[in-house]
Amino acid sequence: MHVGVLTVPLADRPLPDALEYLADLGVETVELGCGGFPGDDHLPPEQYLDDATAQAGLADTLDEYGLGVSALATHNNPLHPDEERARGADRELRDAVRLADQLDVDTVTCFSGLPAGGPEDEVPNWITAPWPTEHAEAEAYQWEVATEYWSDLAEHADDHGVDLAIEMHPNMLVYEPHGLLRLREATNDRVGANFDPSHLYWQGISVTDVIRLLGDEDAIHHVHAKDTRVYEEQARTKGVLDTTAYDVEEERSWLFRSVGYGHGEEHWKDVVSTLRMVGYDGALSIEHEDSLTSSREGLEKAVELLDRVVFETDPGDAYWA
Repeated sequence: MHVGVLTVPLADRPLPDALEYLADLGVETVELGCGGFPGDDHLPPEQYLDDATAQAGLADTLDEYGLGVSALATHNNPLHPDEERARGADRELRDAVRLADQLDVDTVTCFSGLPAGGPEDEVPNWITAPWPTEHAEAEAYQWEVATEYWSDLAEHADDHGVDLAIEMHPNMLVYEPHGLLRLREATNDRVGANFDPSHLYWQGISVTDVIRLLGDEDAIHHVHAKDTRVYEEQARTKGVLDTTAYDVEEERSWLFRSVGYGHGEEHWKDVVSTLRMVGYDGALSIEHEDSLTSSREGLEKAVELLDRVVFETDPGDAYWA
């Protein structure tokens, strides 16, 4: 297991400058955005896809700083009821899979997407309760749409030897682990988790229990190191389904925080240990979205904490047993 970084917060720097900065921090891998909400500042697909020369140049740049690539990131909504938006997101995902294959990267991180509540609707609809009954009917329709789409996409990923790591995210059809396993069962084993605990914390989900649940199915393809703090003073009166703007921090019931500022070092040691128990040995890719600090400071503090909690060696024999 090692510390990585999703480079989106460093998009204002050219890729070589970002890589040099991260290498100096002791980071071992990067997750590169190539479309969707992460953008493509550091990996424009049109510049690299099917271009062996550009790909060789990227490999040389990564080698110069001793960094690998844990995943390509393209988070968007390929199930959007607006056909043009859905086609664009689908193209990004399929191109990301092809590019990952060509770069010898084994994972693409993404969202499940979210359909409308019916074939005539115009906006995505996040269903959070089965009653009134039209909501249960809407969810059933959404799963039909998602299963058809993801079955085809999972075959595309399998053809290229690339895993699809879905981040369980609110306002997406897959926002918790049972939904993820449902989609995986309906498609193939290329579909798994980009395990990001930040969205699970505020839902009241135990992240170590989820690691065990998904680990039993070998369904953790990638991990985001991202924290969340629930502010009970606000949550006691407004709950956690909070639509307050993220930059009105004092009124929100929860905030994304830098690693260690939502849960302490002891907790992150438990997360890392549980990941090791289920056989995960990849990147802890830091995703910085803490509005209470700068990107640089948040990244640096997260790297410092994770450096202390990750294991650097393989387990030895249990000689005492």
